[in-house]
Amino acid sequence: MGLRERKKHQTRQALIDTAFDLFLIQGFEATTVDQIAAAVEVSPRTFFRYFGSKEDLALDFTAEYDERITAALAARPDDEAPLAALVGAYREFTRAMEGKSDSAEDFERFVKHRRVIDANPGLLAASFARMSEVEEKLSEEIARRLGADPGDLRPRLLVAFVTSAVRVGFACAVEGQGPRALAADVERSLDLAEAVLTPGAGRLLV
Repeated sequence: MGLRERKKHQTRQALIDTAFDLFLIQGFEATTVDQIAAAVEVSPRTFFRYFGSKEDLALDFTAEYDERITAALAARPDDEAPLAALVGAYREFTRAMEGKSDSAEDFERFVKHRRVIDANPGLLAASFARMSEVEEKLSEEIARRLGADPGDLRPRLLVAFVTSAVRVGFACAVEGQGPRALAADVERSLDLAEAVLTPGAGRLLV
């Protein structure tokens, strides 16, 4: 990035980090855009150049998730089985996240975001709504690979099963765990999901 882009990135990240620190201290509802902007020493107008609202900032990480996972699935070979393609896309996403998290700082950000969202029913509902939109896009791509009709339930069921496994892996995140351990938890959940969906493996659940 050039100098201008780096400065914009730094300001954006400062707004996010400061906001989540305030959310954890004061609560999401009690924290205002003016407070966030003042703490970063920018104007509220500058805040709105980066985010449409306080909620948009809080859920910003889901936008990156959307772009990465849908792009990863679209890039998988067309002749790959739908289950292998979907699991492979999530593995690429997880490994990219692990590679990006080259310091404890990135992982602590993730844990802070989880704590804030889990503590606020409105944010949690909005987060699930955004994740549902991502799952819809993934289902459309799986349906294309299957040559399935719009009413075919298989793409949605497959996506729902695999994304639930990913959520179980992410739910293991705790402060101090570290990005590698989190990635390993997600990988194990994906391994189990893939095994359960393999013919003859249903006994793993009983």
